[in-house]
Amino acid sequence: MELEHKNAYLLLGTNLGDRADNLKNAIKLIGNEVGNIFAASGIYETAAWGKTDQPSFLNQAIGLKTHLSPLALLSALLGIEQQMGRVRLERWGERLIDIDIIFYADLIFSSNELYLPHPEMHRRRFVLEPLNEIAKDFIHPVLKEKVSSILFNLTDKLTVEKI
Repeated sequence: MELEHKNAYLLLGTNLGDRADNLKNAIKLIGNEVGNIFAASGIYETAAWGKTDQPSFLNQAIGLKTHLSPLALLSALLGIEQQMGRVRLERWGERLIDIDIIFYADLIFSSNELYLPHPEMHRRRFVLEPLNEIAKDFIHPVLKEKVSSILFNLTDKLTVEKI
């Protein structure tokens, strides 16, 4: 029996090593191991957020068709981060790669490991700018607003520039 495929939107971030190469490698691994990538935003340079005394980030949003459940997707993405050499030392710290699930279809989900949609995405310019490029009409299942509208009304002044 074929499992139903769901659309998920992910945000990738990196601020260590060859950042552009890190994004390329992550996208390749995600495409090989997790599902079919149907959209990818441009790459955005972003000032560090939360813990600001670190190098700036490159961020990219991708749209993915996957048959994995939300928790299986999270597990696979954490495995890819580990495979690429990510070490988690501190919250909001430097990272070789970070892969967050922003939306999983229109699912609202909460567990110890995962909250969907991502609970802070609507407050973060570095998430919304690239996401808006590939999913501007996607409706946030909790806020009932399009991504483009959330971005338009955003008060976050963090510097996020498409490169």
